[in-house]
Amino acid sequence: MMAAGKLKQVFLELKAHSPFTLFGALTGIVLMYLFRNTSHQTLYRLFYVFHPTHVVLSAMVTASLFRLHEKTKGFITILLVGYIGSIGTATLSDSILPLFGEEILGAVIPTESAVHSHESATGLEQEHHQEHHQWHIGFIEEWYIVNPAALLGIFIAYFLPRSKVPHAFHILISTWASLAHIMMNTQGSLTIVLTIGIFIVLFIAVWLPCCFSDIVFPMLLIKTEGQNCVFCSGEHHEHKH
Repeated sequence: MMAAGKLKQVFLELKAHSPFTLFGALTGIVLMYLFRNTSHQTLYRLFYVFHPTHVVLSAMVTASLFRLHEKTKGFITILLVGYIGSIGTATLSDSILPLFGEEILGAVIPTESAVHSHESATGLEQEHHQEHHQWHIGFIEEWYIVNPAALLGIFIAYFLPRSKVPHAFHILISTWASLAHIMMNTQGSLTIVLTIGIFIVLFIAVWLPCCFSDIVFPMLLIKTEGQNCVFCSGEHHEHKH
């Protein structure tokens, strides 16, 4: 169980992450309106630019933290830690939480069965809906892109461990990946209510997984007594995952 001192640090870090995440979510809303007429194919390609980049950053930081602060230095252990930490966090942030948010908002494009219930829907419309409403789980759907991205981050961490990367950059990449997923699956007009809902979804989808990856996951793995998490040092504005 996490000590009371570390638990307090988690809450402090959650608070410190908030301004970065709010800014990232705001950029997401601006981009959503600028690119609201973008085709599904283009959004799909953008997702598989931002999502693998997110995976590389997550793998670099998670594997670097473990390599720098844990006595166990075996490559296989570092590989497993980096892969699980990066793929798990990025998938949750970029795919799973956004789709749950879409479902809650009632904005997702209907599945095939829902489209068939509307007799007026044409075959082309049905194909359009089937194409859009999907779980885009990167390490399965485009495994040959996302899994190598995780391995790249792990190899960089193993040979040149660095636990500090620009936090704002990571937040923006994660936000834009989540946004691309939302836009691929969202239908209807961008009303004020829907916009506010998407903003909240973007914030949560980036904020919670990012903090888990940056703070909780390393704390669970790094056993050295007296070793504070790198991200608990108060240097929030200069670097982070």
